[in-house]
Amino acid sequence: MTGGPLYPLSRMTVAPLLRAIWRPNVEGRDNVPRSGGVLIASNHRSFVDSVVIPLVAPRKVVFLAKAEYFTGKGPKGIASRTWFNAMGMIPVERDDSRAAVNSLDQALRVLREGEAFGIYPEGTRSRDGRLYRGRVGVAHLAMQAGVPVVPVGLLGTPEVQPIGTNIPRLAKVTVKFGEPLTFGEAYRAMPAGKARRRATDEIMAAIAALSGQERASSYNERPPG
Repeated sequence: MTGGPLYPLSRMTVAPLLRAIWRPNVEGRDNVPRSGGVLIASNHRSFVDSVVIPLVAPRKVVFLAKAEYFTGKGPKGIASRTWFNAMGMIPVERDDSRAAVNSLDQALRVLREGEAFGIYPEGTRSRDGRLYRGRVGVAHLAMQAGVPVVPVGLLGTPEVQPIGTNIPRLAKVTVKFGEPLTFGEAYRAMPAGKARRRATDEIMAAIAALSGQERASSYNERPPG
C-alpha cells in the first residue's frame, strides 16, 4: 500500500482544512467505486489538480510526482517530501529515458494492489484551456489491469494556481466524477492498437462532457526547459 502512516493523518487533518478553505463543489462522488483497482482519468490545467482530486475523492487516489519533489534539501525539501509522501504520491524520474515505461509499471502495480490511480491522459497541463487528444496509456492500463475508468472534469483549478505561480489562491473549484467506463469483450476482440485508441477516445469524450472544454485535435506537448 502507498502513502504509509502519514496518509491517514493527512486525510483526517489537512484534507478537511483545505476543503473548508476552498469549499469545492463535488458532483458524482458516488461514481467512484469504494474498493478495487480503478483509474481516475482527469483533464489537467493546474499543478493543484493532483491535490484537489485526492481531497474530494471518497478514497485514496495515488498520483505520480516528479522525483525532485522527494529529494530537496533543507526545510523546504523536508516539507515537500513529507507532503508528497503523506498524500500517497509516487516519485518518478520524468526525464529518464525509461520514464514512460516505469510510470506504466508503477501504475499497474498500484491498480493490481486494488488501489485508485490518478492519471492525466493528455500527458501534461493544458496551457491554453483546451482539452487535448488523449494518449493511449490510460486505455493500456485499464485493459491490462482489468479495471474501470472514472472520467473526471475539473473546473476552476487554473484560478486556484495558474501555471507559473507557486502560491495557491482562493477560487471556486468544481470536481465532476463521471460514470465508470469499462472495456470488455468487444475491445478484446479488436486489434490491440485499435482497441486502445478507441477506448482512449471514449474516455476523452467523457472528460470533455464533464469539463465543457473545447477539444483540440492534436497531442499536448510539454514545453521545453
